[in-house]
Amino acid sequence: MPNAILRVNKVPDALADLVSSHYDLYEYLEMGAEEFNAIANDIQVILASGESTVDAVLINQLPNLRLIAVFGVGYDGVDTHAAFQQQIQVTNTPNVLTDDVADLGMALMLAASRQIFGAQRFIENGEWHGKPYKLTAKVSGRRLGIVGFGRVGHAVAKRAKGFDMPVGYYDKHPADDPECTFFPSIMELADNSDFLMICASGGPDSLKLINHEVLAALGKNGILINIARGSIIDEPALVAAIENGTIAGAGLDVFASEPDVPQALLKRDNVVLTPHIGSATQHTRRAMAELVLGNITAFYAGEPLLTPIGK
Repeated sequence: MPNAILRVNKVPDALADLVSSHYDLYEYLEMGAEEFNAIANDIQVILASGESTVDAVLINQLPNLRLIAVFGVGYDGVDTHAAFQQQIQVTNTPNVLTDDVADLGMALMLAASRQIFGAQRFIENGEWHGKPYKLTAKVSGRRLGIVGFGRVGHAVAKRAKGFDMPVGYYDKHPADDPECTFFPSIMELADNSDFLMICASGGPDSLKLINHEVLAALGKNGILINIARGSIIDEPALVAAIENGTIAGAGLDVFASEPDVPQALLKRDNVVLTPHIGSATQHTRRAMAELVLGNITAFYAGEPLLTPIGK
């Protein structure tokens, strides 16, 4: 079985169908130990999603593994150190989902600030007959702080400029963008923002980066948006900040323990929640699937990978 691929987590059916039409695809979660041991030596490629766990234990069980192809930008669950030590390459799917994720970030910011879903419930509950809906907060012209100024962060900044928003950002290094203001610490950025949008990568370096102190700096008129990774926010701290009025609201597409969402965040007018749909459009998911297949095809052909992750 020279073209054997192991799928270690749920990926869209369209991707699975695309890959299985070219290669032998095996389902790791559906096989027992005996079946796994029988095919372990034949596996050269792992097909994973952004939420998959590909740790050193699994890597060491596949002696001929040479590529981990991730469907998504994030690869937090992949032990890249263990992979690179064994000359195993890792790819992801950057660029193709940037616009969709940035679009959703803007949508969450608008919906949370203007309390769109609270206003919808107001109509559905028949309350409009007795009184007007409460006043909400403006978006245009207010300050946007972006945490993580990579592809998505830049795309968000581009959109925010259309709303006449002054844009600041926090990242490891200043970017070559004179229209946006670099802040050397996340505390300074939060203190100078009305909206704080998380666009950073996940992983140990950003774990619970948004904590009590950052939320307090954002302040009672500030709104937090997360389109990156749930692990970046200290979720109990966020719940407390919402309940205590430390911040004005939140728009969240990602959570610490998906699909579980803290009950305290549900059915609040000032909190907008979506089920990790940042890249979930038909156009983008198809492009992501084709990029994954392109990386796998390049690997088997002995050609340079399209989107390798640097060591």
